[in-house]
Amino acid sequence: MTVKVGIVMDPIESISYKKDSSLAMLWAAQNKGWELWYMEQKDLYLKDGKVLAKMAPLTVDMNPQKWFERGEYRVEELCTLDVVLMRKDPPFDNEFIYTTHLLELAAAQGNTLMVNRPQALRDYNEKIFATHFPQCCPPVLVTRRDDLLREFHAEYKDVIFKPLDGMGGTSVFRIQEEGVNLGVIIETLTKFGTETIMAQKYLPEIVDGDKRILMIDGEPVPYGLSRIPTKGETRGNLAAGGRGEGRPLTEREQWIAAQVGPTLKAQGILFAGLDVIGDYLTEVNVTSPTCIRELDNQFGLDIGMQLMDVIEAKLNQSNA
Repeated sequence: MTVKVGIVMDPIESISYKKDSSLAMLWAAQNKGWELWYMEQKDLYLKDGKVLAKMAPLTVDMNPQKWFERGEYRVEELCTLDVVLMRKDPPFDNEFIYTTHLLELAAAQGNTLMVNRPQALRDYNEKIFATHFPQCCPPVLVTRRDDLLREFHAEYKDVIFKPLDGMGGTSVFRIQEEGVNLGVIIETLTKFGTETIMAQKYLPEIVDGDKRILMIDGEPVPYGLSRIPTKGETRGNLAAGGRGEGRPLTEREQWIAAQVGPTLKAQGILFAGLDVIGDYLTEVNVTSPTCIRELDNQFGLDIGMQLMDVIEAKLNQSNA
């Protein structure tokens, strides 16, 4: 029987054909002969106890001028799908949380495999998640208190302050020893002490790149993408202008992956992205990790197919 794969994503018209990781996943699923069904977050709803979705059949192509065709929308119960890929980009706001509740209820109403598991998406903030592995992390502080943030800066002299719900390097500030604009940065990020943020010791190894390590069912892809900041920048994120350079994983990076991998596997997080600067883990991305396309292109990989193979094995196991 044909596997039916749904995807919840941002508008497919607006994605970057050259870089989008969700598109790589869709190509792989289609190459397996699976049916594709397209949804946006707004298309999910709950009525009379059932989770429904306005979904459209989808075909994808490698033509950069026309990479998809979408058929006529129809309303179906979400649990009629075998797999749902939750690939909605942050921000991780209340709407994102509500969507995870709907996905979780749909999974309970049938046998749909959710990638990633909705409760894990809710439970594991991408920046705080890294601190579950303190042996892998640099000095960090999570707080909204002005005095503690100032003490952290005074102790480490050169620090990074960032929001807990950002992506792509947005609103990431470096404050050096002289503390220029320290007060206003704290006020801005914490919204005058009403929102919690993260402080992290600055890692000078960022000049060599912020490395993304992709994890599939707890196992690392053997190459990572070092996102190297442009001159004058402290952020390596590709969305902030960083340059992506693929490199084999170092022994230390393999060790970090081994520390995190069992937790990812246990929590049903089939696809994740670890961010590593120098010897340290800085984030564990679980919402919609990227960098598939860059690594595929540089090393001749098919990471999307690796993920689909794992999904297929999970489906076979649940149907056995």
